[in-house]
Amino acid sequence: MDRARFEELVSAALEGLPEDFREKMNNVAIVVEDLPSPHEARRFGRGGRTLLGLYQGQPLTARDSRYGMSFPDKITIFQLNVESICSNDAEVREEVRRTVLHEIAHHFGIDDSRLHELGY
Repeated sequence: MDRARFEELVSAALEGLPEDFREKMNNVAIVVEDLPSPHEARRFGRGGRTLLGLYQGQPLTARDSRYGMSFPDKITIFQLNVESICSNDAEVREEVRRTVLHEIAHHFGIDDSRLHELGY
């Protein structure tokens, strides 16, 4: 899938969020990259699992008055890793949606253990 189409899927996942969630997303950039760096893959990949997305920043629940003037948080979706676990465009679309939601949940302060309980 070309990058423009993949980025459209990421945008569609964001647009599919309820408006009140979109309004509360504050100081976060969402980007698409081919692959994580070797360092990111080692540090954040769990048990050899493919790293599909990565949230880097300070969750909204941890921000306080000292947070002002901070660099934006960053959500990265790794296109080639997503595509590597999918068989067709429909699966890519669903995995992009799932990965975007997972990483946005981290922005809202939800950790991996809770996300797994919720099925993400």
